[in-house]
Amino acid sequence: MHRNLSRKSSSLVIAVDGPAGSGKSTVSKRIAKALGLLYIDTGAMYRALTLKAIRQNLDLEDERALVSLAGSTKIDLEEANGVLKVHLDGEDVAGFIRTPELTKKVKYIARVPGVRQEMVKLQRAIGERTGAVLEGRDIGTVVFPDASFKFYLDADVEERARRRYKELTELGQKVSREDIKKDVVLRDESDMKRSVGALKKADGAIIIDTTNLSVDEAVKKILRFIKCGTL
Repeated sequence: MHRNLSRKSSSLVIAVDGPAGSGKSTVSKRIAKALGLLYIDTGAMYRALTLKAIRQNLDLEDERALVSLAGSTKIDLEEANGVLKVHLDGEDVAGFIRTPELTKKVKYIARVPGVRQEMVKLQRAIGERTGAVLEGRDIGTVVFPDASFKFYLDADVEERARRRYKELTELGQKVSREDIKKDVVLRDESDMKRSVGALKKADGAIIIDTTNLSVDEAVKKILRFIKCGTL
């Protein structure tokens, strides 16, 4: 499909924001593949850095130490056979960064302005060089406010909790459906109220409610918007 777009793929930057469980990761991967663009999971970058901080037993309240850690850490994202690999200083940590315990601690990393500055610089450099589909909480508001297209995916809490529960159980983790729902609600509150990079709809973002949409339906809907906007 990307061959039919009049705008060069390398100049396309597509921002996909939304709360946990809205489907933005799966949908973004599919959009990137359809358009021949790089997929950047910004949340995975923060999770990887959180993992490193935990491994080093850093005080997650020590902002200076966290900023120093961010500046000295190499994080790369790579897609191989449809699977996203997250390289933390050369180690693929994709299988270690989705646990509920780590998820609860990501907020300590993500709320530090200096850490976000380091991440945003990297995200912008990659996106501007290659064109990309980026997903996160503040892509359309902070990282790429002038993105070619901005989308905000959402779904009701029950559905988002169900998706998260399914994801974790498929990874072999023993979790409670009710605990997952509580985590989703708390995560929403934390993401929306944090002082930097807060979750909110970007100006001009197209809202996609995925509650009753399959992945295929959500992808097709977004691709129609992109195709119409670039022909």
